[in-house]
Parts: sequence; structure tokens; C-alpha cells
Amino acid sequence: MDSSFLKQKNESIVEQFLDNIWLEYGLSDNTITSYRYDLKKFTEWLYLKELFLKDISESDIKSYLEFRAEKNFSAKSTARFCASLRKFFNYMILSNLRSDDPTKNLIMPKIPRNIPESLTELEVEQLLNEPKDSLALEARDKAMLELLYACGLRISELINLTVDQIDFTQGSLRILGKGNKERLVPLGRTAEKYLKLYIEKYRKELLDKYQNQNIKFLFISGGNKKSLSGKITRQAFWYRIKHYSLRANIVKSISPHTLRHSFATHLVNNNADLRVVQLLLGHSSLSTTQIYIHVAKERLKHIHKTYHPRG
Repeated sequence: MDSSFLKQKNESIVEQFLDNIWLEYGLSDNTITSYRYDLKKFTEWLYLKELFLKDISESDIKSYLEFRAEKNFSAKSTARFCASLRKFFNYMILSNLRSDDPTKNLIMPKIPRNIPESLTELEVEQLLNEPKDSLALEARDKAMLELLYACGLRISELINLTVDQIDFTQGSLRILGKGNKERLVPLGRTAEKYLKLYIEKYRKELLDKYQNQNIKFLFISGGNKKSLSGKITRQAFWYRIKHYSLRANIVKSISPHTLRHSFATHLVNNNADLRVVQLLLGHSSLSTTQIYIHVAKERLKHIHKTYHPRG
């Protein structure tokens, strides 16, 4: 088979798979992007080896994993690739594109469990106090930061929020999380206060700069006026958080996810039930939430070491 034609065939099968899992499972754009990246790298390697996806064997996959090891790919990215490949061959079998699964004996690499860094309650207070509610962009940022911390949202959930997902009567947000799973999250008085201020006083000001006045997204970008969606991007908000952390003299490296970790950590430290934290975070499995038990244990160790006379 001609190598360029082989490359086209491999890429075509991958795209069919991505379309299928998007329709079948309603996966997030980030997950689909990860699958696409992993399989693109794999098909590039197959192209060099002149191998067809439908025909590859378990040994071919092992050879590729050895190639990744030589290139110093992290255990985390390799584990994600293995998960992508397993799902891909499951699709191939269900679609009658092949009868066997070359990934069935695949051993997933062990990923070291890193405890995520979070902010102290004082650091959160310092960060949230930085944006000034007298300026449109900073009032928007203040509302976003308050929501991240009060509700433990993922950044994708935050930037994709629409006005109709807010229920001020009930004091809650209707969040559409991973896999289009819906959950209700309480707002909290402070977050509600700054969200109302942004909506009633500043959102229209930011919206007026756009030709499209029917933008559904809650948080409007102050930058790219050519954007059809009008929503702030995750990259733009990441830079805004960096900006405020510098102003607050916080030396830790902060991302939007840091506030989600801080939300969960502070709940567990204050004796919140782990299953409640799981529901608030939108974790499908309690095992994912259990990392915050380790966070709490590490904090107790630190307190004991610092303050106990024989610590």
C-alpha cells in the first residue's frame, strides 16, 4: 500500500473514532483534543514504520511504548495514551474493523500521585481582594475568582457558564461538567454578591463592544472583539490570575485549578464529608476525591512537626 495513502487511511479511521466517541459519550472538547493528540502522534510513528492501524499487533504497540520511553515522555502522558488506545480499539471491534484487541495485555504505567498545591485561606483572601469592583474587567475577574473558589469549578465550566445557569432565587449554579453530567452547586453569599454586581453593572458595558448582542456566555472577553462567542478564553483568564497573584505578592505558582484544589482542601480541613466534596467537585468516582484526604494528612503532619515539642 502506498505510504501516503496509508497515512490518509489511518487518519481517516482516527477521525471516525473521534466523531463516534463525541456523539456516543458527549466528552468534553479537552478530552477529544487529548485523544486526537495521542492518536496523531501514534499514526505519525505508524507512517514511518509503514503500518496500518487495522493490522497492528501487540508487539507494534510495545515498540511504540519503547519509542516513547526513549523520548522521555512522562508516565502520565503515556498512561493517557494507553487509555486513548484502549478506547480506540474497543471502537474498532464494535465497528467490526477488527476482531481482536491488541491492547488487552497492555500494562498501564504507574503514575506517582502528586498532591496538588493549594493556597492557604489567607492567601485566597489576599488573591480575591486584589481585583477592584469599580472597574468593568476587574469586577468580572472578581466574580470569576469568587465563583472558582466558592463553587470549586473547573476552568472549562467557568468560562462556559451562561446566564440561564444561575438561579439567584435558590442561590445556586447549574453546572454542566465532564460527560455532560449536570450538578447543582451552592453559590455562597459573597460570590452571589459580586456576581450580581458584575451582571447588573458591568456585563452590559463589556457586551456593548460586540456587534452580536445576543452572546449567551456569562463572562465576556474584554479583548478580542472579533470573537463570535464573546467569552473569555482559559488562557486569558490564566494570565489575569497571574496578574492578581503578583499584585497580592503570592509566591506560589497559581492557575485556575489551584482555586479548585483550595476549595476542596479547605472543605476537607474543616471536616466536610468526602462524599459531599465529591458531589460539589463533580467527580464520578470517590477515589478521585480521596486525594484530599492525603492533603489533609500532610497538613496535620506539617502542624505536628512545626508545633509539637518533639515533632
